[in-house]
Amino acid sequence: MEKQHDFTEGNIVKQLFVFSGPIILTNLLQTSYQFIDSLWVGNLLGANALGAIGVASTIFFIILSFIIGLNNAALTILSQQKGKDNHLGLKSYLNAFVVILTVIAVVLGVVGYQFSEQFLKLLGTPDVMLEEANVYLQINFLGILFLFGYNFISTVMRSLGDSKTPLRFVTIAVILNIILDPLLIRTFNWGVEGAAYATVLSQGIAFIYGLFHVLHKKLAPFSIPSLPSREEIKLILNLGIPSGLQMSVISGGSAAIMSVVTVFGSGVVAGFSSAQRLDSLLMLPAHALSTAVSSMAGQNIGVKNWKRVSDISKYGILYNFSVMLLIGIIVAFFAEYGVELFIREEEAVEFGTKYLQIIALCYPFLGINFILNGIVRAAGAMYQVLVLNIISFWVLRYPFTALFAMKFGEIGIAIGMGLSFMISSLFAILYYRFGKWREKELFRR
Repeated sequence: MEKQHDFTEGNIVKQLFVFSGPIILTNLLQTSYQFIDSLWVGNLLGANALGAIGVASTIFFIILSFIIGLNNAALTILSQQKGKDNHLGLKSYLNAFVVILTVIAVVLGVVGYQFSEQFLKLLGTPDVMLEEANVYLQINFLGILFLFGYNFISTVMRSLGDSKTPLRFVTIAVILNIILDPLLIRTFNWGVEGAAYATVLSQGIAFIYGLFHVLHKKLAPFSIPSLPSREEIKLILNLGIPSGLQMSVISGGSAAIMSVVTVFGSGVVAGFSSAQRLDSLLMLPAHALSTAVSSMAGQNIGVKNWKRVSDISKYGILYNFSVMLLIGIIVAFFAEYGVELFIREEEAVEFGTKYLQIIALCYPFLGINFILNGIVRAAGAMYQVLVLNIISFWVLRYPFTALFAMKFGEIGIAIGMGLSFMISSLFAILYYRFGKWREKELFRR
């Protein structure tokens, strides 16, 4: 049985290091999951099939964003109940989440399956890709319950202070996906359908194993589902909806920035896309630390231990700043080699290298945002974090990128984004310091 940490006492620095490590590995494996899918499909089925999956995945990412939002709400509520040592409250809210997430998963699955082709046409999916994209999307919607359950069990374990058990579930899913992808795509000759079934089966088996493991080991107080109270439903939706919208704001902001990049032609687009792939890997430690501090702070907010919450914030920022600064320095020196892993065209490599060399040294400031937003989110201030994200992407990042690109050309993209990281971290610090998030009360006394 993996250890469940009580974050209301003990050495914060050690806890932060031990707890965040498995989350970093879990995030890395989840990223490799998508990479493996693309690798097999691209090599075995060709460009059209890869494009079809790419378009379908864009739609499914919106659903995944909503799932992440609901899981952030679960992390907040369950970690506070854990901190209070309120076994009955924890059990009751676990039941409420199980019922609500199951209903949402079934509704989204049915609606998504029924209207998948219409969604794809709204995105302007090319006719040559439409059929394969539709099949891939429909199969994923059929298996959406597994995706919900697979992510939720991992969130439950983290809220209880256990980050190692979710790593086991993700490892199983990734290994199965590596085996099933070529087997179903090529050996069974199922093509894109095989890739979709490989994903659903991998997540389904990992979910079933995870559920059995948690119930058998009694790692969490799950019970036979029953109707949750109106108060529980209201709180979960009140936190889950704005948290889901946060991800939509981020997705929309990223799309807006891409509209600035495309103005400079295919070489810059290719270089930027390659740099963004590296970004997604390089920011894994910051994302993991944000999840870790949110779990740790949530338990302490549950018992109103504000001194310890403050210490978690301080050490989280120092840890994150140090790690991201080190990563930034390494990237600045080896940016060209990183970009060339994905693309070889001279113009693309040149832009991608310059972009990374500028933006990499700004990573620590983006890390500050992740840490402080994670702390504030742990208190349940989801609407406030939503506003901070709107400021970060739509008031700062997109306008700055567009403005500096107009003034300095393509290199202005990196300058504008880097500057927005710095200024948005200042907004996060100001709200953390002077905002009223500490007054948030989630549960009636």
